[in-house]
Amino acid sequence: MSTQTNPPSSPVLGVSIACWRGDEVLLAKRGKAPSKGLWSLPGGHVELGERLADAALRELGEETAVAAEIEGLATTLDIIRHDETGAVSTHYVIAVFKALWLEGEACAGDDAAAVQWRRAHDLADLEMTPGTADLLAAMTAGAPVMTQG
Repeated sequence: MSTQTNPPSSPVLGVSIACWRGDEVLLAKRGKAPSKGLWSLPGGHVELGERLADAALRELGEETAVAAEIEGLATTLDIIRHDETGAVSTHYVIAVFKALWLEGEACAGDDAAAVQWRRAHDLADLEMTPGTADLLAAMTAGAPVMTQG
């Protein structure tokens, strides 16, 4: 029997944003569960009635105090976790955007414990959320993005 009292009935929609300033990307150290203490892209939940791109820019501002211009949708991710019985405990669908920094000095806010600009090829010393380093490597290698139209 699962120990979870309220198993999910559907996935939770979220966003993240890879904000680039030259050859550096802005990373946020998660200050809350899940993945507390791990470095990742800024992001979070989409609010009811909010467009995905607007949610990504809002989360970027709340977590880092930075403003950016979105280039397009980089990818979508499914993050599915299971409990000890194998039942789905959480399921997030994340829309990942690529953006270019416009203004603002990065500082941790909202759910971020810390923020920093890093070159995508210089991440080996960071404990990151699964797949983040690979995603950033693909972006620096020129992975296509879907532009908004």
